[in-house]
Amino acid sequence: MNATMSKPSSHLVLRARTASEMMSINPLSLHENATLREALTFFVDRNVSGAAVIDEAGRPVGVLTQSDILIHDREQVETLSAPDEDYGTPLPRSWWDRFHLERADATPVRDLMTPAVFCVRTDTPASKVVEELRDLNVHRLFVTDGGGVLVGVVTAMDVIRVLEFD
Repeated sequence: MNATMSKPSSHLVLRARTASEMMSINPLSLHENATLREALTFFVDRNVSGAAVIDEAGRPVGVLTQSDILIHDREQVETLSAPDEDYGTPLPRSWWDRFHLERADATPVRDLMTPAVFCVRTDTPASKVVEELRDLNVHRLFVTDGGGVLVGVVTAMDVIRVLEFD
């Protein structure tokens, strides 16, 4: 019998008891008034695919993901034509047709975000957190304190970090 066909000799055990023992603290978040351009910079600079959107009180009001941005971009690109007059551009007028001009999108993230936020409390049992990730088919669950303020996030990678072989 080869290694891939052999019967496993051990089980995976979840070492964490609660969401607070699994979560990554101080999760990255975007303010609901941030612009799309700011969100794009945020995602690229921090190498993330999604983040909670929070209000003034730090409470999650939505989630913005790369998918939300792609859908918006596909639907909202506004192509600009070259101006009729030369406005002091450093490029010769003969080159203008070689470029694609777009208006910078200043849409606030609150208009792009998914308004559903899947959250658990810090004291939610770890097994329940894993069930929620699976049942909701999501990549992340946000963790809030008793006042509903965002304090952490549990991702699939966080779950893997707290697994060990029995």
